Amino acid sequence: MKMQRLGTMIDCSRNAVMSVSALKKWIDITSSLGYNTVMLYTEDTYEVDDNPYFGYLRGRYSKAELKEIDAYAISKGMELIPCIQTLAHLNAIKRWPCYSSMFDIDDILLAGDDNVYKLIDKMFSTLSECLTTKIINIGMDEAHNIGRGRYFDLHGTADRSGLLLEHLSRVSEIGKKYGFTLIMWSDMFFRLMTGGNYYDNVSFSQEIKNKIPDNVQLVYWDYYSTDKKHYDKMLESHTLLSDDIWFAGGLWTWQGFAPNNDFSLKTTKSAFKSCEEHGIKNIFLTLWGDDGGECSRFSVLPSLFAASEYAKGNYNMGDIKRKFKEKFGISYDRFILLDLPDGPNKGRDVRNPEKYLLYNDPFAGIFDSTLNGDEAELFAKCARKLSLLKKNSEWGFLFSTMHALCDALAVKANIGQETRRIYAERNTDELNALIDKYKLLIKRLNAFYKAYREQWFIENKAQGFEIQDSRIGGLIKRVENCRDRLILLKDGKIDHIDELDEKLLDAYGGGENFYKGPVSFQSWYRTFTVGVISHGVN
Repeated sequence: MKMQRLGTMIDCSRNAVMSVSALKKWIDITSSLGYNTVMLYTEDTYEVDDNPYFGYLRGRYSKAELKEIDAYAISKGMELIPCIQTLAHLNAIKRWPCYSSMFDIDDILLAGDDNVYKLIDKMFSTLSECLTTKIINIGMDEAHNIGRGRYFDLHGTADRSGLLLEHLSRVSEIGKKYGFTLIMWSDMFFRLMTGGNYYDNVSFSQEIKNKIPDNVQLVYWDYYSTDKKHYDKMLESHTLLSDDIWFAGGLWTWQGFAPNNDFSLKTTKSAFKSCEEHGIKNIFLTLWGDDGGECSRFSVLPSLFAASEYAKGNYNMGDIKRKFKEKFGISYDRFILLDLPDGPNKGRDVRNPEKYLLYNDPFAGIFDSTLNGDEAELFAKCARKLSLLKKNSEWGFLFSTMHALCDALAVKANIGQETRRIYAERNTDELNALIDKYKLLIKRLNAFYKAYREQWFIENKAQGFEIQDSRIGGLIKRVENCRDRLILLKDGKIDHIDELDEKLLDAYGGGENFYKGPVSFQSWYRTFTVGVISHGVN
């Protein structure tokens, strides 16, 4: 493929802000593979002049750190491009009074508000000072409810497509002030035309195309399809809007603790072939961190490496695996064990049982309805294989974390099922054995926490780990509470357990008709409780 840029985009906005040292290692690796661009997705995790609450306590990159990273990237022949937000996805700053009046609805800024554009000007000013590039990704994706909140209260019903274009025009003028070319996610143009769907066939008028500012280029993002024809159709639709389209694929790091290299390669292969036929010159691969940034970015080295070979026209997996072993000193097939291919997700494309079964409550058991009964055994099999790689000198910490997780899930995955059965039968001997299993689970969860904490601090800044302290620590305390109540039941001090008296229903609303098998479910809090954690985006 003949391209101008081949890059990666690292999500530093979902609590896991990559440390400067880890980022330098990432630059070392990707530059050696032929990538020439690195993007940092920072919603509010970068310093902005005169805005002390922007990224406050979130591990934001200081101006000095941005300059250091930029200089290092340049020394490796790479361009550092900031990926920011200038419309939606700014929920983290909404909590501060100095920004609350700048919002329309949800996490969407109030289009037309002068203070919004003053803030965006400060963003651009800071980045212009710190970075060499003259390109900024300004975001503007997934602003589904633009114009439907405070904007409506102030101005009434708006032509939302027109409102988006007006906002884009003002942002583009700020960009011109600093000499920036702006790239933005393209989905809002499609969603506003179709009533919400990005991937429908859309016909755009020349009038809309003409209203896109001359310093704005569109990024078509897509991480979901393995069908080349799908990418062909979407790229052809995009040419109706712009003559210079970027493409963003995905290396799947956002489903939970485990990566999905296998599905990443299926989608990337089809996308790259389509991009080559359509003459796309700028391509980057995203590493999102939805719901907490749990997955290590380095865990997708197999798909990162294979994608670099695809870009060179090499789709021979045998050759790719041989080169991977030469490059990293560990076989491709062993590294990809981090995908947990022998676990409950075997043969599936996008599922994450290692996350939702970790947080699935032992008593409430929201996701017990999906279980086949063999999940613990399959996780134990994964743990045995991963244990052999823990001593790898460079990447052992990744295998230690996933081994500890699978080791815990080998006890926990089916413990809710077992608890309900034993509770119903009130078998004293089995109840004693079950209590011992809870004690073992607590020990293994603590081991997982220790391994995961080590991995986090190898890769990320400290800010954000308080979320993992709360999640994993809260999980351990919950398991301890469940154990203690089982002991009270055994000793005759209580005669029932409320949660276990409730009849189990299907996790997806099917009543007593259970959907069986692994699913995709990212939300941490909706996994372990149907209780209220928070209201709205804050």
